[in-house]
Amino acid sequence: MNPALDAARTALDAGNAVVLPNPLPLTHVVTATAPAAVNLAKRRPAEQAAAVWVTNDAVWRQLLPAIDADTSMAHELLREELVTLLVPVRATAPSWLAPATRDGTALLFGARWQPLLPLLDNAGVLYVSSANRTGSAPAADTASARAMFGDAALVIDLGEPAPGAREATTTVRLTGTSMSITRPGAQDGAHGGPEAYLAHLRARYR
Repeated sequence: MNPALDAARTALDAGNAVVLPNPLPLTHVVTATAPAAVNLAKRRPAEQAAAVWVTNDAVWRQLLPAIDADTSMAHELLREELVTLLVPVRATAPSWLAPATRDGTALLFGARWQPLLPLLDNAGVLYVSSANRTGSAPAADTASARAMFGDAALVIDLGEPAPGAREATTTVRLTGTSMSITRPGAQDGAHGGPEAYLAHLRARYR
């Protein structure tokens, strides 16, 4: 494994927060094996909800029985559209989904950028959020992530990022097969706004 990813694995195994890059148009994210570590690195309340990162197929298989919506569509939205996803979950959801769940709805993230796969394939359950301190824009590159987080999280450098505008992800709510946008972001911005992006998604998944 890449030495930077080895360092990330060691930090995660120790319970520490790690800041990782992601593909265009996404910003960096901060992740950890416990949501409190993510939240404290971001300087927000430790008990605040953080998304579950669907890091690999094993995590997805554990989630499948818990998702009370179109699971095929959910998988596509996570892996192809790279959105953050809100989905209703059943009472039988695994216990590790509870920190990402509010009022019966779970928050999921599913990007699997190729350079991160050696880490993600064996990562198990991780919690994740955009790499920013409260009130600041998410970090779009390694330098800004290091300036923002300091010693609060290990910032992983995988080389110069591809050029292009980056934003936090669009958040999509999936109820059955019905979609709505609860937070605008990178994906809808690339399509001209939330309504245009919803029209794109509905055409793709009709």
